[in-house]
Amino acid sequence: MAPITPRERVLMALRHEQPDVCPWQINLTQDAQAKTAAYLGDPDFERKIGNHLAAYEDGWFVEVRPNFWQDQFGIVWNRTIDKDIGNVAEYLLPEADLSRYTFPQPDFARNAAGMECLLREHPDRFTAGALGFSLFERAWTLRGMENLLMDMVLNPSFVEALLDRILEYNLAVIDQMVQYPVDAIYFGDDWGQQRGLIMGPKHWRRFIKPRLAQMYARVKAAGKYIIQHSCGAIQELFPDLIELGLDVFNTFQPEVMDVDWVKREYGAHLTFYGGISTQQALPWMDVPTLKAHIREMIRRIGQGGGYIVAPTHAIPRDVPPENIVAFIEVVRDEQPFW
Repeated sequence: MAPITPRERVLMALRHEQPDVCPWQINLTQDAQAKTAAYLGDPDFERKIGNHLAAYEDGWFVEVRPNFWQDQFGIVWNRTIDKDIGNVAEYLLPEADLSRYTFPQPDFARNAAGMECLLREHPDRFTAGALGFSLFERAWTLRGMENLLMDMVLNPSFVEALLDRILEYNLAVIDQMVQYPVDAIYFGDDWGQQRGLIMGPKHWRRFIKPRLAQMYARVKAAGKYIIQHSCGAIQELFPDLIELGLDVFNTFQPEVMDVDWVKREYGAHLTFYGGISTQQALPWMDVPTLKAHIREMIRRIGQGGGYIVAPTHAIPRDVPPENIVAFIEVVRDEQPFW
């Protein structure tokens, strides 16, 4: 019998069937990657992790001056400290006024080439087209977090107009991406912080949910799975997200939610992707403790499918390389744990 592929393993997990081993995905920041490559003496070690997912993300960045990168919306990111994302250097909407800002059009030619490359290079992985900064994050990176939150109360019509223009861009990207034989569309949009929703449930349901519903509906109509990334304590939204058709939730942070309760309560509807804390586990545990922790998380949450084990975010620079290697060894070499 032919060995099961990573894609088939993920599909089993999403169908809430028990795969032979729990699928895994280990992504690293640039600093963590460089430290681990030096530790192993192998600059090519990432190819050997055996990751199960692969994605192509809409958009682009161009370096406009050393360590400052501009994206397709014109936002300039200061990457002098954080090399992977950075901080917004200047907000392009200092006033609640869209008349002086020109929204971009998707780069359809670039996306076509990227999607074709994704499918060509990863035929045995679970593939996704991705939109990062997909609604709330795109709005605040243009307007500023504090300003946008105040606008939700003081100037809601502006927020509606801003989000509608972002939605228009997103729907055009989705309509192109779903034409390709990828398995899923991935949305990145952080709504949470350590103790709850950044904007609160009332404003999320007014401003975000109706537009998310339109994006999800386009994906579902094309027969694709939906993956939603949001950091933070957003578990009060799980019923809403299930109602809209969400299939996979990432990041599944144990420091902000009871992962066992969440699995029991919502595991029949959602697959959880993440679970290994980049705040409390990966930077601080010694290797034996970390390995035992990962094994136990797989055993508890991965029982019966519905789990993709992963760090709760791309592994940051403060994680020791020996812990990164331990994570790889556990998921790649030491399963199953049923």
